[in-house]
Amino acid sequence: MATIQELSQYIRSTIQSAYPEPEAGSIAQLVLEHVLQKSRVQLSLGRQEEVSAAQEQQVRRMVERLERQEPVQYVLGVAHFYGLELEVDERVLIPRPETEELVDLVVREHQGRQCLRVLDICTGSGCIPLALAANLQPDKVYGLELSEGALEVARANAARYSLPVEWLQQDVFEPIPSIVPHSLDIITSNPPYVLEQEKAQMRPNVLAYEPHLALFVPNTDPLKYYRRIAGLGAGLLKKGGRLYFEINEQYGQEVRQLLLEAGFQQAEVVQDLFNKNRIVKAAL
Repeated sequence: MATIQELSQYIRSTIQSAYPEPEAGSIAQLVLEHVLQKSRVQLSLGRQEEVSAAQEQQVRRMVERLERQEPVQYVLGVAHFYGLELEVDERVLIPRPETEELVDLVVREHQGRQCLRVLDICTGSGCIPLALAANLQPDKVYGLELSEGALEVARANAARYSLPVEWLQQDVFEPIPSIVPHSLDIITSNPPYVLEQEKAQMRPNVLAYEPHLALFVPNTDPLKYYRRIAGLGAGLLKKGGRLYFEINEQYGQEVRQLLLEAGFQQAEVVQDLFNKNRIVKAAL
């Protein structure tokens, strides 16, 4: 039977053509933590421990999928997001660190406030509304999503943590259900914002596995979701309510301007940790 160290080396060397170092090492770490249910420290201290035949076989099956450049989060079936371990598969986008930054901004700006009502639009795996429900204890949280498959994932994630999000299967371009009150405090959205022409710059594992419905917008109308959601926000938010968008870095000022044109009193572009325009926030 293989030791932890040998298994780690096997993973790294086998996937190196798809995932060069240091990424291969990071993925090997994630796989071993998941399969062996050990922390980074435990793995480091137990490098010479032998793994069971069943665990070794499980790792080998995962490595076969990783060799095909399937994202490690889909291979493991989970992604970590703002303190939550969320179920993910090909029906939903993998939650990104940039989206954690959006959640963190909302949490910091509303910490301690009572009776908050929140709507997340294009909710996918449910990562945003679930993280807000877990960290703000709001009065009501809604997650709106067109894809039934994505909502199945979101419901499973909510059930795992017993978080009371109300899920709505709905095309954002259709009338919003009357169940959503016209007195919301917060609207969040990470809508599709990658231009079709940007496909050539994307990694093969993203293009091959993640849902295109949640990624791409037409080159001819890159702001279609922002325009629609800004209009909805003007009608659904209470006076002083806030809207938070994750954006394509190219369009920060354009998104800010359309929010002002939709009736918001102030709007601001916020940069992410890499100094890229990544969030636009606005107050009604």
